[in-house]
Amino acid sequence: MNLDTAIFDIQELDKLQDKIDRPAIRCVDLFCGVGGLTHGLIKGGIQVVAGVDIDPQCRFPYESNNNAVFVEKNVSDLSGSELAAMFGDAEFRLLSGCAPCQPFSTYSRKGRLNRNDIKWDLVSDFGRLVQETQPDFVTMENVPQLLDHDVFKAFLGNLEGYTSWWKIVDCAEYGIPQTRKRLVLLASRLGSVELLHPNLSGQVCTTVRQAISHLPALEAGCSDSNDALHTASSLSDLNLRRIRASKPGGTWRDWDKALIAQCHRRDSGQTYPSVYGRMEWDAQAPTMTTQCFGFGNGRFGHPEQDRAITLREAAILQTFPDNYNFLAPGESVRFNKFGRLIGNAVPVRLGEVLAQSLIEHVQRTKNTGR
Repeated sequence: MNLDTAIFDIQELDKLQDKIDRPAIRCVDLFCGVGGLTHGLIKGGIQVVAGVDIDPQCRFPYESNNNAVFVEKNVSDLSGSELAAMFGDAEFRLLSGCAPCQPFSTYSRKGRLNRNDIKWDLVSDFGRLVQETQPDFVTMENVPQLLDHDVFKAFLGNLEGYTSWWKIVDCAEYGIPQTRKRLVLLASRLGSVELLHPNLSGQVCTTVRQAISHLPALEAGCSDSNDALHTASSLSDLNLRRIRASKPGGTWRDWDKALIAQCHRRDSGQTYPSVYGRMEWDAQAPTMTTQCFGFGNGRFGHPEQDRAITLREAAILQTFPDNYNFLAPGESVRFNKFGRLIGNAVPVRLGEVLAQSLIEHVQRTKNTGR
């Protein structure tokens, strides 16, 4: 045996030992979407057996990229006994989820805080299922605004018997190339638990350049022949002139007056400087939204190419792998559909950190008893 072979064998033994020592955590992912959280949990070492979502358009990307079953069902109609059957005889059970956050959207929040919207009930049903199944661990990701709402206080009330931790997390600190902040909750019946500190998660801040600069250049309205998802939306002649006048990190205030939209000339438009903006190569992207494929919908212009980012670039900025398969065979690209699916996803990398945090938590509990 030569030295190189010996080193390889030692590395493989280390990986095998890590798998042997790894606790067997089985997860069901509520509101799973196309599988961002699921994929991250799997990468981090947790077995996800099922994802539950009401949207049938999520089935193909979820099942084709993850070794898990897609359950097309409204979480409101899911019973504790059905959920318990999905967990089976797991050593440890994790219930995860990110209830849809439309009630908290800055685009649609006006007048909703005092309204009984059906979306609030989805968070309540998440809490109901925690009570009915009593999993060993619970994790939830959502928008920061949830923290100040009564529905979050009610959710915490369902965690009696758990040690809970929650925080507004800056995703960029965990290697997610976005200025994305999210409320993250972890709860455990075993004892104290929290998200790994960024310094211990093995990631540093990632930039737009590091994330997407390797992709082939495109013009607006064109597609990559090798990847249909790498498709850029078309631009009108006016918006083509606007993006050519835009500087990375700049605003529409840098343009000649003839290019400025009428709505931005009014006082009410002065508070939206980031629309029609370009990203910067060596900074984080803005938060990916369901409309991130449109140049006029935010700072979604490519740093140097005269177009908005493509759907594939948006997915990569959400830390999906380059080869994550969103399109079923023979399916054509629809911007509104895939923009929604990608923009609503939990970043894969965040799921991976959650998995690492829970595995470290169980290993520490087994070793120290606390």
